Amino acid sequence: MTCPSCGAPFPANAKWDGWGFEYKSETTFLGLPIVHISFKYKPNRVPVPARGIIAIGQFACGFVTISQFGIGLVSISQFTVAMYALAQFAFAYSLIAQLGIYFHEGHGQLVKSLSELIGML
Repeated sequence: MTCPSCGAPFPANAKWDGWGFEYKSETTFLGLPIVHISFKYKPNRVPVPARGIIAIGQFACGFVTISQFGIGLVSISQFTVAMYALAQFAFAYSLIAQLGIYFHEGHGQLVKSLSELIGML
C-alpha cells in the first residue's frame, strides 16, 4: 500500500484514533473477546482499558487479568481487586501480595484479613 499521489508507503489514516497497541480477538464469549490486549491511548490521552476473558494491559478488567491496575477473577497486577490475586497491592478473596486485604487466605509482607481489620476498629 502506497499513497497514490506521492508514493509514500502506508499513508496516514483519514481519522486518527490514538496511539499505542491494541489487539482484540474476533472470537467472543459472553459478549467479551477471548483476548484483549491494550496499551493504547485515545487522542485525548485517555487510556483504553483491556476488557475480555483474558485482559492484558495497563488497565484491565476480565476473568484473567495481567495488568498494572486490574479487576478480575484471577489477577496478576500491581494494584488489583480480584477473587484470586498475585499482586503488589491487592484486595481479594485469596491473595499473595506485598500489601493486601483478604477474606479467606493471604500471604505476603503486610497482609490482613478483612475480619481482623474490622475487629481492630
